[in-house]
Amino acid sequence: MAEEKKKSVVREYAEAIVIALILALFIRTFVVQAFKIPSGSMIPTLLIGDHLLVNKFVYGIKNPFTGLDLVSLGSPEQKDIIVFKYPENPDQDFIKRVIGVSGDRVEIKNKKVYVNGKLLAVEAAINLDPRIIQGRNPPRDNYGPVTVPENQLFVMGDNRDNSHDSRFWGFVDLQAVKGKAFIIYWSWNKEKFAVRWRRLGDLIH
Repeated sequence: MAEEKKKSVVREYAEAIVIALILALFIRTFVVQAFKIPSGSMIPTLLIGDHLLVNKFVYGIKNPFTGLDLVSLGSPEQKDIIVFKYPENPDQDFIKRVIGVSGDRVEIKNKKVYVNGKLLAVEAAINLDPRIIQGRNPPRDNYGPVTVPENQLFVMGDNRDNSHDSRFWGFVDLQAVKGKAFIIYWSWNKEKFAVRWRRLGDLIH
């Protein structure tokens, strides 16, 4: 009798653990996923050591294997901060800000970004290098104009002078988008070996 009761308890715990694992996998695949910022390309919006949550449901539900939409709830919009599969290495995730969507005409003149002929103002964007590289090779400070193809995005980092983005490797396919970054839940300053308490809970925009 006692042995049967013991087996029953073990079975209950095992079932609870399996259910928890399935729920965690479902949430991570379709709803929300945690990411860590490894580089300074999104400074000052995101700092090295920021840990953030990405809403994977905001644009719809995707097939986790193909990236195709199962249920579409919209597409990334200009100025959204998104996580996506790096086009040159799909196993690596990148995070950047959307500058142009399908059909937009993007041009950069002496560090200033124009979309459809109008200056695009992004308050968080910074230029830390006062030098301006003339010409379009490399295309850091002068680029385009280019028209964003259908089902593609043009993205840039907020740290404009130190970001490896669409200026250098091209567009992001909508199928490669994993979701929209929305909140910082942890931030660790490795250099000072300290928690950045003021950043915890900050909404990302």
